[in-house]
Amino acid sequence: MPVEIERKFLVKSDAWRKTAGIGRRFCQGHISKGSLSSVRVRRAADKAYLTVKGARIGIARAEFEYEIPVEHAEEMLQSLCAKPLLEKTRYCVIYDDVTWEIDVFAGPAEGLVVAEVELSSVDQEVSMPEWIGVEVTNDPRYRSSSINLAPRDVTSKQT
Repeated sequence: MPVEIERKFLVKSDAWRKTAGIGRRFCQGHISKGSLSSVRVRRAADKAYLTVKGARIGIARAEFEYEIPVEHAEEMLQSLCAKPLLEKTRYCVIYDDVTWEIDVFAGPAEGLVVAEVELSSVDQEVSMPEWIGVEVTNDPRYRSSSINLAPRDVTSKQT
C-alpha cells in the first residue's frame, strides 16, 4: 500500500527563496473528508490528480494518487468540491540532500507559508533549515482540507 510520511512546519522567513526553483500554481478542493479518509482533486498547471488519503497514524497515512484528465478535474473542482477552493504556489528547495516543498497560499489563506518534507521512514531525521519555524504536523488546522475553513486562525499564527 502506498504510504505518505510527511512533516509540516510554518515558515518564519523568506530566506528559502534564495535557493527555490520556479513555483507551480495549484488549485485543489476536497470532494469528501472524514475521520477515516479524504478525497482531493488537484490541478497543477497542465496536469490534474485525484488523491485518496487514509487516516493519519502519527506522521504516516495511506495515499493513493491518480492522474486524471484536466477537464475532469476542472468539472470536479467546480461542481463537487467544497468552496472556497485552496490556491497556492509550491516551491521546491533542496536542503541537506532533502527536498522541502514550500507552499505559499493565496485567496482566503493569503499570508500563510508552510513547508513540508516527505520522509522515507517515520524515524528519518532531517536537518532543519534556518527558515523553518514551529512544527504543525499534528495540528488539524494546517491540513489542506481545513486551511480555507478558518484562514484567519492559521495566518495569524504564522511565526
